[in-house]
Amino acid sequence: MHRPVLMAFVMIATLVTLPLRAQSIPSEVHESTFWAQEVDNGNMPPIEQRLPKQPLVVDLEAKGRSFGAQGGTLRTLISRSKDVRQMVVHGYARLVGYQPDYSIAPDILASVDIEEDRKFTLHLRPGHRWSDGAPFTSADFEYWWKYVANDPDVTPSGPPDFMIVDNKLGKVSFPDPETVVFEWEIPNPNFLPLLAQASPPFIYRPAHYLSQFHVKFADPDELLEEVKEARVNSWAALHNKRDSMYKYDNPALPTLQPWINTSDNDSSRLLFVRNPYYHRIDSKGVQLPYIDVVEMTVVGGGLIAAKANAGEVDLQARGLDFPDISILKKGEFDGGNYRTLLWANGAASQIAIYPNLNFADPVWRKVMRDIRFRHALSLGIDRRMINRVLYFGLAMEGGMTALPQSPLYREDNMKAWANFDIDRANALLDEMGLTDRTPSGLRKLPDGRPMEFVIETSGERSEEENALTIITDTWRELGIRLIMRPLDRDILRNRIYAGTTMASVWFGWDNGIPRPSTSPMYLAPTNQEFFAWPMWGQYYQTLGQNGYAPDMQPAKRLMLLANDWNHTQNPEQRLEIWQKMLAIHAQEQFGIGIISEAPQPIVVSKRLRNVPDEGIWAFDPGAHFGIHRIDEFYFDDPHVQVGR
Repeated sequence: MHRPVLMAFVMIATLVTLPLRAQSIPSEVHESTFWAQEVDNGNMPPIEQRLPKQPLVVDLEAKGRSFGAQGGTLRTLISRSKDVRQMVVHGYARLVGYQPDYSIAPDILASVDIEEDRKFTLHLRPGHRWSDGAPFTSADFEYWWKYVANDPDVTPSGPPDFMIVDNKLGKVSFPDPETVVFEWEIPNPNFLPLLAQASPPFIYRPAHYLSQFHVKFADPDELLEEVKEARVNSWAALHNKRDSMYKYDNPALPTLQPWINTSDNDSSRLLFVRNPYYHRIDSKGVQLPYIDVVEMTVVGGGLIAAKANAGEVDLQARGLDFPDISILKKGEFDGGNYRTLLWANGAASQIAIYPNLNFADPVWRKVMRDIRFRHALSLGIDRRMINRVLYFGLAMEGGMTALPQSPLYREDNMKAWANFDIDRANALLDEMGLTDRTPSGLRKLPDGRPMEFVIETSGERSEEENALTIITDTWRELGIRLIMRPLDRDILRNRIYAGTTMASVWFGWDNGIPRPSTSPMYLAPTNQEFFAWPMWGQYYQTLGQNGYAPDMQPAKRLMLLANDWNHTQNPEQRLEIWQKMLAIHAQEQFGIGIISEAPQPIVVSKRLRNVPDEGIWAFDPGAHFGIHRIDEFYFDDPHVQVGR
């Protein structure tokens, strides 16, 4: 079985090069005032020695943007300390990355040679360095491949699934310090889009840092002391704890991102300072990012809108939802020092209910696997009322499918089983034989228990809970009692993955604007993150070591279609496959979509520049702010901070 990821790259017939995206290097580069004293004291080399020999030179005028000055502190809020990972998402330094038109271009890499879509030669930028000044070379890729991906102690599950195509492991070689070659026997069109994801695999590691925690390199006595001090069970556990490229919670771990974590993670106020070795500069010779410091404060999720309204943020979207727009607009009109932008939302559904088809309770599992039950649940949702009450009628009512901005959009998929029809829903439940009721009118399960349908939430979004409150009333007309159970996000996910959650509510697919060239693997049971089939996803992700194989025919059909997509380069066949997979989802209602396309509020300081007025708020593809290059945002007067 072919093992790809979310997005697909254009098939390459022979040899294509993704070249260096750069203008000519400016004759003069300017030292950062932030690091000037360190340079003067001899603790850091000057800017000319910190940049790669071939930095990525950004022509802001060509992009319709203005040049900025370095300096200032950008304030933003998060609802939990683990969200420091948003600095990696929004910073969006990737080997290759998406451009605003969703094409892919080199970023950290100087260029990529692609042969027949199966051999990828990655060319590094000469002289590129990690944030601590150590050279970034092919040795860092070699360390990942040999001592992380293929070390059974560090990675017991073996190499990641994206390295396996048709059950054959790809090869990785390191011809010289600035060249890395990934090669498969057959095409792997998903490789580059994988590297461009919001949460990429990081196929490199800072070898000079992590090797001190690896048994093959470290002094045994010193390593043992480190293990004891960290209070972990083994050197491998210590290594994995220190290796947090995406989590971003180890300030000692060198990075290639625009800002460096400098904070104690137990603090509620986290600071990130500019990376002195960052590889991007503007065409006037000013090193990016323009902003010196990002201040990230942990607050209760319910306080984010109020604090944004009070002018305590400079850039905020996470933690803000459509219901917050009124208070944000009021603060803006009452003299607030910010603007409230409304971006399009790229998620396939902003509220979706996921009956867990892998639920541990065999009676409930059988009921939920009956398509008539899922149809009845969907027909019992008054989407129009939810839209009017929560979104002033501005959202799109319907199921989870491709959005109208996608060439794959079909209205019949959006409207399938999405009309409010209590009589039809009750008829379907009667047809299932669920006719016995309790004295209070609740239907009974086949084993006699009252039909109490428990939907667990992360408790982070008020509109989810408000929508479920409305649904509670309409499902009561079906003889079903909806019980809402808020949980911590991590607890919720772990319960879903373990099969102990009956149903959950979450967003729909991240990518609601796919094209025929987009890999449809996220429509098939290949990932536990789709909450309707966590066990099937685990089975695929772990090569059968965890979970179990799909045992419903429609899910098996999705797997076959996804496999067919991976083995054809014919655009018409890929379009047909996408249409079939979307039709299966529309019919099966694996995830019951409720509402989509409600605008995402973006709070932006009036002093902050280069933030686009219009954009698409999407995790993949785009990494939220990442695709808009947050390192190019700047303050009008970076040396004056207001709103404190």
